Amino acid sequence: MPLGQRAGDKSDSRYCGVEVLDFPAGEGLPAVLNHSLASSFDFILAPLVDPNYRPTPGAVLPVSASDLVLGPAQWSNHVVGKISEWIDLDAEDEQLRLDSELTLKQEIAWASHLSLQACVLPAPRRSSCGNYARVVNQILQGLTNMHLWLRLPLEKSEPMDDDLDKLKHNNNANEMVDSWELWNSFRLLCDHSSQLCVALDISSTLPSINSLGRWFGEPVRAAILQTNAFLTNGRGYPCLSKRHQKLLTGFFNHSVQVILSGRSNHNVPPVSGGVLLGDENHTEDASVRHALSPYLEYTAYLYRRMDPLPEQERFEINYRDFLQSPLQPLMDNLEAQTYETFEKDVVKYTQYQRAVAKALVDRVPDDAVSTTRTVLMVVGAGRGPLVRASLQAAEETGRKLKVYAVEKNPNAVITLHSLIKLEGWESLVTVISSDMRCWDAPEKADILVSELLGSFGDNELSPECLDGAQRFLKPDGISIPSSYTSFIQPITASKLHNDIKAHKDIAHFETAYVVKLHRIATLAPPQQVFTFTHPDFSPNVSNQRYTKLQFEMPPDMGSCLVHGFAGYFDSVLYKDVHLGIEPNTATPNMFSWFPIFFPLRKPIYVPDRSPIEVHFWRCCAPTKVWYEWAVTAPTPSPIHNSNGRSYWVGL
Repeated sequence: MPLGQRAGDKSDSRYCGVEVLDFPAGEGLPAVLNHSLASSFDFILAPLVDPNYRPTPGAVLPVSASDLVLGPAQWSNHVVGKISEWIDLDAEDEQLRLDSELTLKQEIAWASHLSLQACVLPAPRRSSCGNYARVVNQILQGLTNMHLWLRLPLEKSEPMDDDLDKLKHNNNANEMVDSWELWNSFRLLCDHSSQLCVALDISSTLPSINSLGRWFGEPVRAAILQTNAFLTNGRGYPCLSKRHQKLLTGFFNHSVQVILSGRSNHNVPPVSGGVLLGDENHTEDASVRHALSPYLEYTAYLYRRMDPLPEQERFEINYRDFLQSPLQPLMDNLEAQTYETFEKDVVKYTQYQRAVAKALVDRVPDDAVSTTRTVLMVVGAGRGPLVRASLQAAEETGRKLKVYAVEKNPNAVITLHSLIKLEGWESLVTVISSDMRCWDAPEKADILVSELLGSFGDNELSPECLDGAQRFLKPDGISIPSSYTSFIQPITASKLHNDIKAHKDIAHFETAYVVKLHRIATLAPPQQVFTFTHPDFSPNVSNQRYTKLQFEMPPDMGSCLVHGFAGYFDSVLYKDVHLGIEPNTATPNMFSWFPIFFPLRKPIYVPDRSPIEVHFWRCCAPTKVWYEWAVTAPTPSPIHNSNGRSYWVGL
């Protein structure tokens, strides 16, 4: 039974499992599964083989249950396999090492036979786990649908207050293990396999917030919540600290399932109206209350009290971490469906209307309203939303307006003519079917309005278009937008990396993608990249740009892996009216732009407290514009997309 109903959330985080530590006397896996399902758990994490088994010649694998005791759907939907914990593939004892390899392969083969969706691998016993990773990598080559979850303790990556005294008497600070380092080493050895994931053991102590944040960009599938992580509230029931609550909420938001594990430390009666009801006393006629039911009830309470997904998030949920190629607005004509999606963004056009209204008031003083008609040109008018916003601004401010709507897409021009006739704007609006860079205007404009911005500001060639259009703007004319700036920040994005890697070529790693970022970890605050200002009447204007940026990681975060850079923009439409998606200043409730993602062909490992240095170029040629990017510290990467060989925007 799901933890609860949360409007808009259909992810796996609704389902909660329980780890089977041992089978009660006389009860097998089917009985334990039925008891767990009856107690409102959704699945069990259970051993597949007798934990005392060691390989012997001719021995039959002592499985915990025959494949016949459960139906295929039950095995697949309600059981996650737990590989024997004694396995040690990097042991110095050769026999133990060989037995471990044989047993691991036997158990995974049995799990595949059962059609399980996932198996949990025991945590590496030492930091050097090359042989363990080699065997797992071999197994991964032969798997089709099943995923392997590497179990890791969520350990501190730095000394916390209660550890400082210990370290004062011990010069070897390396004893403070960072489980992320262990994971990173293991997944690098397995070549970033998309079927290798993480199950994190959460106990009573947690690392710093910045250290925890790294995991949100990793393929964490389960949070194994130990009962010793729970506190006791005033009524004697289990509860979690504020930090644990925040972490669990973060996992819920990232489709991570909770698995409860451990012995019960709270002997409490059922919660009235709780997730499940039962009898504490075991009798043959009454169902036995599961020992971990109080912990399940509290976990369900945390899930149910989360705010519903906002309407915008529900609209965008199917786009999460879905890679899209950016638009080519000059080379291609947009389709009606694309126009319609953008036109629904009420917030964007409200901001444009505010900007035009302020510009009109500044342009025409109150005593000249009756005698002055402002010439406004909408360049790239599409199907007319900016025309409408401009006319509404004129009506709101009582200014007279003459509008030229310039649009190169002949199909959109048809819609524009219909709109003008429908609204009765024939005396106010003139439609021009032409590329703005080629049109000879009959008069100069007071105000030039455009919506040519891309996710990275200039990536849909707004600078080139407006440079061509500003020749019909008066010397003291106003451009809306008046400027825009791009931003980037380094991110961990394991899913995006694996999706690009699946194409098995360099070109896809040298392409910038528009993507609704979700399962990512941001590693440092965004920094400015390129800025463009309009109009720019200076001679020999060049739209080529180059910048070098250095990002400092938070000192308490630990090491990290950079898969690429998230890009954003912020624009000044006019004076104090702005529009943008840069996280710190993003315009609320606007959905026209997702961030852009610049991937790295090979992820860059950044040691603890080391900066990352990145170079970005905006390059221009007669027929195209493209970006190149490269990392130079802590280790150099190749220069990506040299000469625009993989990705460019056509002029």
